[in-house]
Amino acid sequence: MRGLQLAKEYYNIYGKKMLEDSFSDYLPFISTGLVGNGSEVLGFDDDVSKDHDFEPGFCIFIPNENVIDRKVAFQLERAYAKLPEEFMGYKKQKLSPVGGARHGVIRLEEFLYEKLGSTDGELSVYQWLKIPTQYLCEVTKGELFFDGDGKFTKIRENLAIMPKDIRLKRLAGHLILMSQSGQYNYMRMVERGELAAAGTCVYEYVKNAIAAIYLLNNEYMPYYKWQFRGLKNLDILSELALPLEFLILESNEKSYVNEKIERIELIAGAIIDELMSQGITSAICGDLGKHAYSVNDYVNDGNLRNLNILSGVGE
Repeated sequence: MRGLQLAKEYYNIYGKKMLEDSFSDYLPFISTGLVGNGSEVLGFDDDVSKDHDFEPGFCIFIPNENVIDRKVAFQLERAYAKLPEEFMGYKKQKLSPVGGARHGVIRLEEFLYEKLGSTDGELSVYQWLKIPTQYLCEVTKGELFFDGDGKFTKIRENLAIMPKDIRLKRLAGHLILMSQSGQYNYMRMVERGELAAAGTCVYEYVKNAIAAIYLLNNEYMPYYKWQFRGLKNLDILSELALPLEFLILESNEKSYVNEKIERIELIAGAIIDELMSQGITSAICGDLGKHAYSVNDYVNDGNLRNLNILSGVGE
């Protein structure tokens, strides 16, 4: 059973009744669901996932102490802890999960601040540029089972799509890094016999290509270990997963160099075609660097457009 389904059924059978019976006065201010980090939030969990942080459980998001004070929060925590220890063959963990608690009572403002640096989900231009997309993914993915006043739902909806100017600025940065690492520096490092440096160039090219593809899909890129998995599910350019995997998996010895260069240019060409299809570049060439500056020219906000082209690349 997948973790999201497990959480939802556990909530529907036990959690919902507990909240309605003992905390009905506070239901208008409570949200429940499975949101945050973890493969189960993305639907990527499998048998391997069950070796840690996998349990029947759900999140109870509550507002600040002006609405639900510490006493009530403590009562909620105790009530949650008393829910059945075992459900559908899975046991609740007795120790805090790796990386902190994923389930149970969570202050919504603290959750948002931890992920976004904002207690209400409102982001400045600088925050939009610098927040790693994995955190935007963690806030907006998963599922809310109940949302009393609709506040958390509205926050998630407002964050679901990156503003166009921010998306273009970030995209331009990833394109210029693809150009530098793959179309320019890779071959230079190979010719110098610097195979470790050549491998670094390939890694940088692949990392930035994946980021560019997520941006072209208007999707948030998840935590690094799930990026390839998620890439294969995207609507646009998911077919590039195979040539990107080839670049990462094969060595940089001379026997593979020509094939790698072919893959680098194939990926670049496909991304350029998509840039043109979306109408966000005016360059007519195969140089990703020139397309990067052209994409940057499409940023409508003059102050944002005039920032360094790498201003949106911070992951």
